[in-house]
Amino acid sequence: MREIVLDTETTGFDPESGDRIVEIGAVELIGHMATGETYHQYINPERAMPQEAFEVHGLGDDFLRDKPKFAQIGQAFLDFIGTSKLIIHNAKFDIKFLNAELKWMGLPQIPWSQAVDTLEIARTKFPGSPASLDALCRRFNIDNTSRTLHGALLDSEILAEVYLELIGGRQPDFALSSQPQTGSQTTTTHWTPKPRPNPLPSRLTEKENAAHAEFVSKLGGDAMWSKF
Repeated sequence: MREIVLDTETTGFDPESGDRIVEIGAVELIGHMATGETYHQYINPERAMPQEAFEVHGLGDDFLRDKPKFAQIGQAFLDFIGTSKLIIHNAKFDIKFLNAELKWMGLPQIPWSQAVDTLEIARTKFPGSPASLDALCRRFNIDNTSRTLHGALLDSEILAEVYLELIGGRQPDFALSSQPQTGSQTTTTHWTPKPRPNPLPSRLTEKENAAHAEFVSKLGGDAMWSKF
């Protein structure tokens, strides 16, 4: 099962009033385990950065000026996520912005059903308790000391750990799999038992077989043992 843990940074709160995405970070999980594959992109928002947003993520106009516009990376982003479930903290916010950007490009929208909202999971699991990413890190004793500013890729990596705790820890389904390695490539296959080429010999002695046959003969013709 492939899942993508995703986060965005923006210029504000509302794409319909002119706010844009300035950073996307995503981490790939397969079988609830990080594969090491990530997607990370800074984006030129084609507008000035409000001071309030700059204080959140530290991405300013000078830094973003030479970065690609969303129209240049939108298809590559869709190709990366595919139809995988998107694990997002406060998914309504990120999906709203992503779909606005995709709509302006004429690209397919991300279905709301594709998103899994960890904020909703946390509020359901811990009603009345703080459910921010920082609060969940404290609850699960996850180190987030490097999170001095919001950053899409760092937040995605932290959220991946939080998500695994919310659903019961790493590999909650306890699936057995083997991961043969060839060079630098790793593939995941599910182990299945194969029949033995030669059956194991019986561990019963001839004396034990004879005693069992004598016992069954005394039970009559309808004895269950006589049918095997």
